[in-house]
Amino acid sequence: MLKIWGRANSINVQKVLWCCDELSLEYERIDAGGPFGRTQNPDYLAMNPNGLIPTISDDGFTLWESNAIVRYLAAKHGVGGLCPEDLRERADADRWMDWQLGTLWVALRPVFIGLVRTPPEERDAAAIEEARQGTIAAWSILEAHMKDRDHALGESFTMADVPLGVSIHRWSQLPVEKSRTPNLDAYLEKLSERPAFRERVMLPLT
Repeated sequence: MLKIWGRANSINVQKVLWCCDELSLEYERIDAGGPFGRTQNPDYLAMNPNGLIPTISDDGFTLWESNAIVRYLAAKHGVGGLCPEDLRERADADRWMDWQLGTLWVALRPVFIGLVRTPPEERDAAAIEEARQGTIAAWSILEAHMKDRDHALGESFTMADVPLGVSIHRWSQLPVEKSRTPNLDAYLEKLSERPAFRERVMLPLT
């Protein structure tokens, strides 16, 4: 059986859990990271030398990095659905998944960490504000792209929507000033219609 190490409130673990539910996969989730520890234990580091979550084991195949895991599961179980069959469409999905990690999350993460996981007396207001502005700039790219689209690649839900979806939900819940983004608002509303998104992603920020 597929095993997933990671806590349910982690954005990167949520990607994997949401993906599994969309693919109707059975799995065992093992609490790890944050208050659960385990990630610095020798047996865990042997699987994932980064000491981060999530990590999966699929019939003896070990993989870490959340977007890589989503790609792997989608390619194994969802070609023609979650994983586009057409090579150009698949590359387009890859592009947005890489953008989420390399551009969007780089900007958004300091806002989330600063406001949710840092005590008020320890917050760096200037750093949070700089990150907020960078996040708004990043979102403007996706806002323009989502005009007349239901999902990142068009009408169909694909693996590209998984990292984008978990990110937009987190942003929507943060108590910061945001720019007007009607296309992203409609996108989030569309994703919110999916039972797996509501169960795995629409959780309180912790």
